[in-house]
Amino acid sequence: MPRPDSSEPAVQPDDIAAAMDRIRLHVRETPVLDVGAGQLGLMAPVTLKLELLQHAGSFKTRGAVNRTLLATSDGEVGAAGLIAASGGNHGAAVAYVGRRLGHPAEIFMPSTSPAIKRERIESFGAIVNVIDGYFDDAYAACVERQAASGALMVHPFEHAAIIAGQGTMSIEIDDQVGDYDTLIVAAGGGGFIAGQAAWVRDRRRVVSVEPETSQCLKAAREHGGPTSVSVSGVAADSLGTARLGELAWTIVQHHVDESVVVTDDAIRAAQRSLWDELRLVVEPGGAAALAALQSGAYVPEPGERIVVAVCGSNCDPASVM
Repeated sequence: MPRPDSSEPAVQPDDIAAAMDRIRLHVRETPVLDVGAGQLGLMAPVTLKLELLQHAGSFKTRGAVNRTLLATSDGEVGAAGLIAASGGNHGAAVAYVGRRLGHPAEIFMPSTSPAIKRERIESFGAIVNVIDGYFDDAYAACVERQAASGALMVHPFEHAAIIAGQGTMSIEIDDQVGDYDTLIVAAGGGGFIAGQAAWVRDRRRVVSVEPETSQCLKAAREHGGPTSVSVSGVAADSLGTARLGELAWTIVQHHVDESVVVTDDAIRAAQRSLWDELRLVVEPGGAAALAALQSGAYVPEPGERIVVAVCGSNCDPASVM
């Protein structure tokens, strides 16, 4: 596929504002929580955006709703319904959207994803196919099935409507928090962070957080464009994408200010602290952004006002206790 023109971001603020108007009846406005200095092992206060409380347990629902509503209005959704590949969260979102809007859904997910995510997808009535390997293996099988079925492919990150839908979270943050300096966001294939960066642009700093074992965004920044990386680790089911999306790159290269990485141990520690102090069950990928602050991977300036996206809850509660 030819690389999009990197001189212009693929998604503009107007696209995200339109997405918000389109999806607001189908998504939750997730709350924010102010955390004081000394809590969660932090030296300074932060605001947590609790996107883990979104329908289906993650931010993915925003993009899936926007993509499906647009495709439905354009007559792109037929009797075969929706199809997607996912480590789990996107699949749950597509399954949820399918049930809400009356479309059948079929999801391909890798065997390395937790069983609880498969069960979550099935609870929304979708068909689930488990493929040996990681996301890219599931995606290859999904593409083959889509060609035969004619279902609408709902890609987890490589579509402008997905990115625009994800960016609606930052509209809510503007309304809820007002002025702040830095938004810290976990990154996988890039759709989530690209959506936030496309909305805030140069008004805030945007910091990407990835596991040391799966860092396709950092690699893209270092190589001047998407490049393939290896994938493993505790957050691979949600952040383990081998290559940053091309559309995300058109935004990331302009509006993501810094990229940091965290260890699996730091992610686990963040999960545990969110449970111990706030009684929040957060999956590894959902806790990665907080891990960057706790571990010192990102060190804020004195007085810097920070918002941290806590973006996913689909894990076994016993795994964080």
